[in-house]
Amino acid sequence: MSNNPIIYGVEFQARSLCSLHANVDQDCFLIGTQSLITSNNQVHLVTLQEETNTLSPQIYEHSSGEIWSLASSPTDKRLISTCYASIEQDCEKRTALWRLPEDDGQLENVITFPSEKYGTDVKVTTFHPTNDAYMCSVIDNNLVMWDVSESGVKIVCTAVLDGKGQPRFTTGKWNPQSVNLQFVTADDCNIKAWDLRSQTKIAWSLDGVHTQIIRDFDFNPNRQYYMATCGDDGYSKFWDIRNSSKPVISRADHSHWIWSIRYNPVHDELIGTASSDGQVLITRLAGISSAAIENEDLKTKTSIEDKIVATCDQHEDSVYCVEWSSGDAWILASLSYDGRLLLNKVPKDEQLRILL
Repeated sequence: MSNNPIIYGVEFQARSLCSLHANVDQDCFLIGTQSLITSNNQVHLVTLQEETNTLSPQIYEHSSGEIWSLASSPTDKRLISTCYASIEQDCEKRTALWRLPEDDGQLENVITFPSEKYGTDVKVTTFHPTNDAYMCSVIDNNLVMWDVSESGVKIVCTAVLDGKGQPRFTTGKWNPQSVNLQFVTADDCNIKAWDLRSQTKIAWSLDGVHTQIIRDFDFNPNRQYYMATCGDDGYSKFWDIRNSSKPVISRADHSHWIWSIRYNPVHDELIGTASSDGQVLITRLAGISSAAIENEDLKTKTSIEDKIVATCDQHEDSVYCVEWSSGDAWILASLSYDGRLLLNKVPKDEQLRILL
């Protein structure tokens, strides 16, 4: 791939993107559309063809409504979940599990989750990283864990966010660092980890960690206890959850809200961020990476400058998502609201610095 990004355009507005996690042999991404003509919404499966350096799509109809978030199974290439504004329910947010057909066509509905009793605004429905049976949804101020192993769906447990002024969750994801059933949520300026084994008690929390609402967070895949947060204050912050009093690193590289933050799944010193300022950044944070620990040479490692190693400014609208490829860990995909998907690659000199 050249230094120029590979571009793919969707004819509708879009704000949801994920990597096809179960496919580690190819660079594949899923895009969910937000068409005002609600019956026209689609999921695009976009695959990079290395021989021609082009992107080839498969397009699936998602006639249930406009898609606000989507996720892919870590083990099954054909299973995805979406959260959408339901046409049939006055645009209340609902969520469903789908199977991708072999060819273009209508998504096959596997389960429509009974989320309505918990609220009308489903933010995310995510797959457990290792256990196929478990999924979890964030709905208003409720957390619902589902068992989808049998035909149909069962509720395993629930948790409720209590507090003044009717607090609501903004997002959530499983903690891949925990061997237990631990699900982590963001609400306003706070992060909470819920232990789903023991009557859903809070295992740990980071409170008031941003001055404005938290939009996203991610866990270092290779270094225990380390995570990143970002939000409307324009900051990306990096935490050791054992010391919640202050971040290990705090950066203000964007000029507007930061919507998405992702650790590179292999080289965790690389961080991708996306913002309403229209920019996508790849930042190197070597001093707090797993490589710094593995080499036990912290003085040398921390002397490597933390800096932005790549800037993508080819988007013309707010960028809501960044995702690293599950195939080639050097590839970062980003999606802006106008439906433009860009695939950028970590600069060659940075790849060599990491590898050598």
